[in-house]
Amino acid sequence: MDMQMITRSARSPEFRERLAALLMDICAVDTTPVANVEALAAAEARVFARIERELGLAGLAGARTLRKPIDPAIAGHPYYSKPYYTSDGAGGAPLDVAGAYAGRCNLLFQADGERPDLPGLALNAHIDVVRPYIPPRREGATVCGRGSCDDKGPLVAIVGALSLVSDWLQDGGGSLGRNLTAMFVIDEEMGGNGSLSLALDDDVNRRYDTLLVLECTSGVIHPANRGAVWYKVEGRLPGANLFEASAYIYAEVEREGRAIKAESRHPLFAHRPVQTCHGILGGFGEHPSRINGRVAFDVVVDPAVPDRLEKARDLVADVLESGLAEYIGVYGDKTKVTDPQTGRPKVATHYDLERTSTGYSVVVHGSTGHMGSILLNDGAITKMASMARAAMASRAALERRCGGTVSLALQDWNDQARLVMEGGQGFLPTHELPEVQRRLADAVMRGAGSYLRMAGRAERPEAFLSVTYDKLHNAAFAGDPDAEAALDAVEAAQQASIWDGAPLRGWDVSCDSRIFAHERPDATVLTGGPGHLVHAHSDGEQMDLDELARFAEFLAYFIIKRSQAEPAAG
Repeated sequence: MDMQMITRSARSPEFRERLAALLMDICAVDTTPVANVEALAAAEARVFARIERELGLAGLAGARTLRKPIDPAIAGHPYYSKPYYTSDGAGGAPLDVAGAYAGRCNLLFQADGERPDLPGLALNAHIDVVRPYIPPRREGATVCGRGSCDDKGPLVAIVGALSLVSDWLQDGGGSLGRNLTAMFVIDEEMGGNGSLSLALDDDVNRRYDTLLVLECTSGVIHPANRGAVWYKVEGRLPGANLFEASAYIYAEVEREGRAIKAESRHPLFAHRPVQTCHGILGGFGEHPSRINGRVAFDVVVDPAVPDRLEKARDLVADVLESGLAEYIGVYGDKTKVTDPQTGRPKVATHYDLERTSTGYSVVVHGSTGHMGSILLNDGAITKMASMARAAMASRAALERRCGGTVSLALQDWNDQARLVMEGGQGFLPTHELPEVQRRLADAVMRGAGSYLRMAGRAERPEAFLSVTYDKLHNAAFAGDPDAEAALDAVEAAQQASIWDGAPLRGWDVSCDSRIFAHERPDATVLTGGPGHLVHAHSDGEQMDLDELARFAEFLAYFIIKRSQAEPAAG
């Protein structure tokens, strides 16, 4: 049967426009997590209905779709993540599993092969996206907006590939030799509960021995993923300035992250993609694994004398610059790095310093994106913490120049004695999840302890601070790069002209792959997809339509090879 038919179809303008229309439609539905689960269920259902309509047009013989409710049994699994977004935000607890997933489901596509007793291939992509929602727009051969890259674009590649395979089989009178499954799941970004429900489903699991989880890997196939855990630090201590304490906590967590990276020697991760990301501080930030792009604090002088404040401005600037220099020494100066998307510097200016009636306002700027791209971007919280520590180290000099006591206060945060910090830590298969969690908690307590001693406080941080990991907590995994399915993927990628000849290695990011890798150690679990990590979770999220179509072409070849699709005899 002529495989060139797939090549011609996949590279046609008509196919690209069909993918573009579907991507625009599903990105137009806001699937960011919200506390109103009825509204979220309705949004998810609209996306599923659009996918079902497109799959119906594909016309693969013997295929069906079904909506699978989330299994409440996931709540007893170690990988279960509490659906934190269902909290009302006023201190209430998140809903339990039954309440959070009432009326919600995953969408499955299933096509039985000629030998349904033989497991075949499964594909997986998620429909949820991170905040803030950005509506889609078309710019020539690019679709921009939230989800275009992570992960609705890769999802569209699955649908396109199914259409290509269906047309190819119909043209040659062929059929699938083995079962084919596609999973369109919810709640990947918050921890993976949608995929966890399917990974525990025996009826689904018996259908496949190879699984490809689609994520924005620049079209590269990976047999391994790094792990990730999201932390949350909370505490309240009357009379203490816990914003100031946060600067010392960040220093210790950063130091521990660098130690974990130094210990992370692994053959599939020679580039050591181990990142420490601080996403939320107080009211600043949207997501634990979205690099923080803006945080602001005040240098408060009491009493504030206008003349003395004006004369002290240069000293304040010099002190902040010394902290900034420390940060740049580790992360580089992103005001001198050009953003390839805009042609402008990644960060226009590191911070703004303004006089106020009570002292000085410091607004720190960064560059947002997925935590996996932190070395390419700029974390405002990490930068701020370095500047705040410099200010505290020079507090005595600042007080002499300003003529009053100097303290730091997080802007737009009414209770400086209350602390809320959220972020993430990446790690490789060289480290187990419980060890990373313990080390992060120890680092938090060391940092808080350093501040308390400096402030002359007698309390122990363990008495008022908590470190929890109720959100995403993903173990790392390493598969076999020489597995038959992995080599088949390389061959299909070569056929689609998307393989650069580099050896297989682990992916820099964590995703739902690790759930299936640990629950299905007998299966080959791979990760790959169109789109680039630098765009994921960023304000400039986008998908190149030619790249999307080319990956759909690769998927079609991979499906045919792994499903042993055969033309009719004669």
